[in-house]
Amino acid sequence: MKFKLATAAIAAVMAAGPALADLTFSALSYRTGPYAANGIPFADGYIDYFTLLNERDGGINGEKVNIVECETGYNTEKGVECYESTKGSGALVYQPLSTGITYQLIPKVTSDNIPLHSMGYGRTSAKNGEVFRNIFNYPANYWDGASHAVTHILDLNGGDISGKKIALVYHNSAYGKEPIRTLEELAKKHGYELTLLPVDHPGQEQKSQWLQIRREKPDYVLMWGWGVMNQVAVQEAANIRFPMENFIGIWWSGSENDVLPAGAGANGYKALTFHNLGDDYPVYADLQKYVVDAGKAAGAGDQLGTALYNRGMYAAMLAAEAAKTAQDLHGTTAITPAMMRDGMENLEMTEAKMAALGLPKFGPEFKVTCENHGGNGYGAVAQWDADAGKWSLITDYFQSDQEILAPLVAEDSAAYAAENGIEPGC
Repeated sequence: MKFKLATAAIAAVMAAGPALADLTFSALSYRTGPYAANGIPFADGYIDYFTLLNERDGGINGEKVNIVECETGYNTEKGVECYESTKGSGALVYQPLSTGITYQLIPKVTSDNIPLHSMGYGRTSAKNGEVFRNIFNYPANYWDGASHAVTHILDLNGGDISGKKIALVYHNSAYGKEPIRTLEELAKKHGYELTLLPVDHPGQEQKSQWLQIRREKPDYVLMWGWGVMNQVAVQEAANIRFPMENFIGIWWSGSENDVLPAGAGANGYKALTFHNLGDDYPVYADLQKYVVDAGKAAGAGDQLGTALYNRGMYAAMLAAEAAKTAQDLHGTTAITPAMMRDGMENLEMTEAKMAALGLPKFGPEFKVTCENHGGNGYGAVAQWDADAGKWSLITDYFQSDQEILAPLVAEDSAAYAAENGIEPGC
């Protein structure tokens, strides 16, 4: 039995209530639409990990897991509809995989006292748990990513990038606009010139942006793209012979889908990440045995070890570990969404814990607190090897520039609190 339910089956889940399973997790996925190629492997990794826990471990501390999957098509309106139609299922946490949906759900989940995890996306200032009590974005956020990119460029230039030109090619949406303020502040600090190049949804038309890049010759190009936009950008960069080692994408612009269409032209392209890559981890042998070979995979079972499958699996692992933390905190295995929130706020990921889960050195260590829902801001840089057909980390995990980011988080979250009548505090 696959532990997922299509949108058409939501009503049945609601009617049956908790009898179907003891712990329910939502999956607001998109297997259709212009971003399906990226949404599918993430959703498969997310669901497969919970299936592994059910098949190998009997669930989470004896409580079986049920996944309620709802198709959003990466459409904000549909995402909100999915939330409204599934929140009564007892879903412990929502992970919409969309910044637009996240923005709309922030007041809703807060009112309903259900936690939301926007892992590496969403509203960056939700890192401030004193204001955004039900929103979590650990282990890293978009502003961290912007800082990681600039730090990497600094490292390549002996710490001095004054006078350098950096262009940002970004999805013209709430998602793509997230890093702009951070990059502007970092430009003031380091003296580089920033050029902003928006790309309208879905991103298939970028000729004018890359003609401008060819004309102005920036030293580096950063990209905040998703779906087909990434493929087109990488191909356009190759077409104008932009040096791919100077082209750096955020973690949502760093999947196999983004680089394979360009073939050898994508060689050397870089992307940020907050988790490791490939399938050389003990947990994958268990996924193969208990899930794929057993015919219980959410998809075709051919995505294990790819960047986005790994990310979905990592999101599920963090959710499961937060659920265990909540169970320990409240002295019961039958936790509620409110208890899950407490578990997420007290989650600590250590190397010893990750190794015990079969994922040694897979992600950075971090500890969540009431004041800090976003982790410690560590990320790394990966690079694509077209000949080998794989991503590899080329740096260790390093921290973002907290001197710049902490005041930005404080300022933005304070403005949100004032606008919404929230009294910050723990």
